[in-house]
Amino acid sequence: MIYFDFAATTPLDSDAANVYVKAATEYFGNSSSLHDIGGQSLALLENCRAELAGLLGIDKKGLFFTSGGSEGNFLAIEALLSAPKRKGNHILMGMAEHSSVHGSINRLENAGYCVTRVPFNSSGVIDYENLVNLITPETILVSIQHVNSEIGTIQPIEKIAGICKANHIHFHSDFVQSFGKIDLTNIAHLASSFSFSGHKIYGPKGIGGLFIDPDISWSPFFPGGTHEKGLRPGTINVPAIAAMTVAAQKICKQINEEKNKYLLLRKAFIEAIAPIKEWVHIFQAGESSQLPHIIGMRIEGIEGQWMMLECNRLGFAISTGSACQVGMQTPSKAMQAMGLDIYAAKEFIRISFGRSTTMDDVLKLGQNIVSVVKEFKTTSVI
Repeated sequence: MIYFDFAATTPLDSDAANVYVKAATEYFGNSSSLHDIGGQSLALLENCRAELAGLLGIDKKGLFFTSGGSEGNFLAIEALLSAPKRKGNHILMGMAEHSSVHGSINRLENAGYCVTRVPFNSSGVIDYENLVNLITPETILVSIQHVNSEIGTIQPIEKIAGICKANHIHFHSDFVQSFGKIDLTNIAHLASSFSFSGHKIYGPKGIGGLFIDPDISWSPFFPGGTHEKGLRPGTINVPAIAAMTVAAQKICKQINEEKNKYLLLRKAFIEAIAPIKEWVHIFQAGESSQLPHIIGMRIEGIEGQWMMLECNRLGFAISTGSACQVGMQTPSKAMQAMGLDIYAAKEFIRISFGRSTTMDDVLKLGQNIVSVVKEFKTTSVI
């Protein structure tokens, strides 16, 4: 099986795995314990916090560890709303946000908040002028994902953060798909909060991080917690944090090299499926607003789930969108945000490259997709 679903999750890096085992066996103490064994675990934890803060260009005082991106998004939204910069009850969010953001904000909407969901333009990017026009005197929070997980488009975070700051509005961003793929050192500090996850960058599952601007006097959602300055309950997973830190160090050093590799692979794949281009629609923005390793596309007349299963039968693992909503009957959020009807939206598939992807892998996938589509089209005509 050749894996093309790196946007969903990545294999654990071997160096990260070794660090996990070492930390779990030699630094096993509870980092909150006052004895020396606990102190050793705490020292490792704080070293990791400082290292990750440096990779992100942020103040380590605002960096907290979570179980992953979903929990980070929930805790961030609740923390920001506990300390709004101005009075109001209006929230602006991207229509194609991760399901964890939708879930959190849907709950708030049911509790009385007014919510406006912002669509994409035809290139899969938030229209900045439209966003500005949707801000009202009651707006207290804007939540826009940095990189869309389904089509890989990059949102104008700097501009959005700027307008939020000028209007005294908190700005949260989901950085799960951008951390390790984009140099964040010049933009991360602009957000009121952002989340990231370990398993997207060849780290372990079940670990992630959340930044909240240290100048914000937030209140915890969960009462009585003592870990991570009261942000969340539960003993801190120091081995997973150490492994995630090693994975982050490696991937951040390779950002430019990997980007160039993925640009070549993307171009090769698009050329490989040229024989069926009359039926293919690739959803993408210009190069400066597009992560090259994620290809979101639809093939006219072929449901995405069927194409995914055909690829699986042939030995290729692709997806129909975010792994957090697989099995649901609703079409992808990115397709809905771009205004596609339900039938076209259900034709969506996602192909994503990773560290182990080779040119030969990409060409084989392209050739097999061409064969499947041609056979399907011939059979359907008969």
